[in-house]
Amino acid sequence: MGKTYESIDDKLANWVNAQQMFFVSTAPLADDGLVNCSPKGGADTFVILDAHTVAYLDFTGSGVETVAHLKENGRIVIMFCAFNGPANIVRFHGTGTVIEPHHPDFAELRARFPDYPGVRSIIRVNVTRVSDSCGYGVPKYEYVGQRDTLQKHCDHLGPEGVRAYQIQRNNRSLDGLPGVAVLSEA
Repeated sequence: MGKTYESIDDKLANWVNAQQMFFVSTAPLADDGLVNCSPKGGADTFVILDAHTVAYLDFTGSGVETVAHLKENGRIVIMFCAFNGPANIVRFHGTGTVIEPHHPDFAELRARFPDYPGVRSIIRVNVTRVSDSCGYGVPKYEYVGQRDTLQKHCDHLGPEGVRAYQIQRNNRSLDGLPGVAVLSEA
């Protein structure tokens, strides 16, 4: 039986920090807009800032749905699943803010994470609901390691190539909503 929590307590934080993968879901306001669910990896790309605030690194990728949806309406849910150990699912519902490199909070937040190439923003979430559920239907998987393909690709492109990619592929969502703000100086 699932339950809700007043905040992200130490027990939940320790469990979340042990997970290697999480999922992010957002949706546009339009009835015919595309709902998005994105897998994210790496425990070191997600941080709990306080009992009601979390953040994660948003890497340059082939789409920009999460960024566009958050800019439009802010609604977000982050879900962690136990793929080994005792079954569990934890969800953080809340309001997300896109913190791009030109945002005044970017440098301070960026310092909380390892130095990865290709970071286009940081997603900061004001968590308004914390819940868990049994997770009995989630299969067990063995963690082998993180992929380094994205970081290698961004290293190969270099900062100017990443910026060009963002202009070409991350400017608009699939529904035509504004994506990342690519400035001449990142």
